[in-house]
Formats: sequence, structure tokens, C-alpha cells
Amino acid sequence: MKQLVLGAALLAGVGIGIAGWNVFLKKEQPPVSQGSEESLARFANQIVSGETRNESSNVSGSEAQNPSLCVGQEQADFSCYEKVFSDLTHNEGVAAAFALLRAEYPKNAYVQTQCHPLTHVVGNAAATLYPDVSEAYAKGDSFCWSGYYHGVLEGVIGRIGYSKLESEMNNICEGLRDARAYGFDHYNCVHGLGHGVMAVTNNELFQSLETCDILNDSWEAASCWSGAFMENVIIDNKNHYTKYLRPEEPLYPCNAVGEQYKGTCYLMQTSYMLKVTFGDFEKVFDLCSQAEQGYRDTCYVSLGRDASGRSLSNVEQTKATCNLGKDFTQRSNCVIGAVKDFISYFHSDIQAKELCASLDGADLQKVCRDTAESYATIL
Repeated sequence: MKQLVLGAALLAGVGIGIAGWNVFLKKEQPPVSQGSEESLARFANQIVSGETRNESSNVSGSEAQNPSLCVGQEQADFSCYEKVFSDLTHNEGVAAAFALLRAEYPKNAYVQTQCHPLTHVVGNAAATLYPDVSEAYAKGDSFCWSGYYHGVLEGVIGRIGYSKLESEMNNICEGLRDARAYGFDHYNCVHGLGHGVMAVTNNELFQSLETCDILNDSWEAASCWSGAFMENVIIDNKNHYTKYLRPEEPLYPCNAVGEQYKGTCYLMQTSYMLKVTFGDFEKVFDLCSQAEQGYRDTCYVSLGRDASGRSLSNVEQTKATCNLGKDFTQRSNCVIGAVKDFISYFHSDIQAKELCASLDGADLQKVCRDTAESYATIL
């Protein structure tokens, strides 16, 4: 029997009247490891807000002093970096491209903000070198929120073409499913399908969601939805465009998609809601309270993930943000999202326990501890 899992942004947790998670995370679903949608949703928040966390502590000082790859007017030109990393992947391989990306990351603000899209570029190039998804994934690197794997699927789906996708959709991730069903690679593959379908449909979100429904396995379909919603949220109107975000209506498209998609959507949408409110968490709590009745808790949980992500998982800042919630329901769901993000990022419950201990009131501490205890089982 499949186990309880990590889903479109976090794991199902405490009781979930606190309920939003169960929309996506059904009891029969299995765990996905640290490259999960929680980390990806954090990426969506940070790329939308222009924030990043330095993940390159292993880069040497000499590497960090190398001159920038693209200079002058090309310093903020995505097409310049796209060519550099695509050519490098084709000529010297995936490992060489990631070595350069890691070296460039700590010294180049543009590379930091575009790191995930650039790993998509490497994945796209790898898909031409290794047509079999399993082989391409074996060369992979999860740096910058696993964008490489999503890029591979974009390349694979682009090669198949939309007209043939319906007949091929259930076969694309078959090798990874057979190797380890519901594991990290399997998850990234079906999540990547969502990114790829968005690419091949020119970011037609509603069409992409329906295409994900071709998948026979409900967990695979929901994971595919999460990729489509993530691709929609991280649109920067420079390299990616969408008509499915409305600054004047921050809850859109979650308030317009079919019922089966809403939970997954709300687990992503707060990152965009924070962008259009200029990072005003108090205002986004209010916006979440205007969501449909069954999805408000989901929205608060997602906001807790963003509270952790935007503070770089700082205990006091995250606590202060969740305390902006007007009642226990808002604050407790925010804490659930935050503590899961702490554990997902650090791959440890040590910092999460510090967050729990810092909270005001025994009831809030208990929600936090219970969530952390349940969630840490994925480690």
C-alpha cells in the first residue's frame, strides 16, 4: 500500500482541518524525498520575489573570482546565459554545466535569480543528448530546485509534440516509475511533465491541466498539475509569459480552475499574492480568507511556507510573520507550512524544533511539534 506523502507543496499534517493538504495528499500517496514540491514551491516564492538563498557554499574562492559569463549589456540578458549553458552541456556534458553554474552563482545576482530557469536550459540540452528519460535523469543534479529534471521533460515533450502526447503521456516516466515508484526521480519526472506540457501549449494553463489528466495514476496527475501551476506562478514576463495571473485578482486562477485542481493551485498561489502586495503578509492573510471555504487553510499553510522561505528559515522572523494571522486558524496553519519548509530545506528537524519551542502558547507549540514529528518521517 502506498504511504502518506509529500505533495504539491508540503506533507499532509496534523489533522488537517488544517485540511488543505488532503486535497492533494491522499492517504495512499507515498513519500517524496527532499527534492519535493515543498522546495520547488519555495523556489517559486523566491524567484517571483527576486530572492534566492546561496546554495553554493562548496564553491571555492578562486572559482568565485572568475569574471562574469555575460558582460556589458548582456549581463542581464537571459539569452546570453542560455546560449552559454546550452553550448556547454552539448559540448562538455551536464556535469561541466553544473560546475560552471555553481561557480557563477555566488558572484552573479542575475544567475542567482535565474538559476532555476538556467537549470531548465541544461535539462533541455541533456534531453537531446540522452533521449531516454531515465538516462538523462541519471546525469542529473538537483541544484536550484531540481530545474534540470523539469528541463529534461520539457525537451522530451517538445520532441514528442503535442499531437502525439496523449498516446505517449503514460509511458514517459515509466522507467523511473519502475525503478522506484513515487520516489524522488519519479516525482520530478511527473512534476516535470507539468512544466513540459505548459511549454508545448505556450503556457495554456487550463489545457495543460487537462493534459495532465491523461495520466492514469491520480498521484502522477496531481504531481503534473503542480508542475503546471508552478510554471504559471514563476512567470517573469521576460523569459516566460502567462495570461493566467491577474494583479487585480490575486486569487486567480485558483478561484477559476476545476474543483480537483484548487488545492494544488492554492499551495502555490501565495508566492504570487506576495508579489502583487509587495510582500505584505498581513494583506495576504486577508486575501486567503477570501478564498473558497474549503481552501482557506491550504492558503494559510502555503503562506507559512513563504514565511519560512522569505526569511531564509529564520526562527524569530518566521514566528513574527505567522503571528500576523488574526486568529488561531490562520496562525496554526501558517506554522504548519513553516515547520514543513524548515524540515524540507534543512533535511533535519533540529531547526524546526527551535521554531516550535519559540512559539507563544501551548496549543500552537503542539500543532508545530505534531507536524514536525509527522513530517520528519520523510527524512
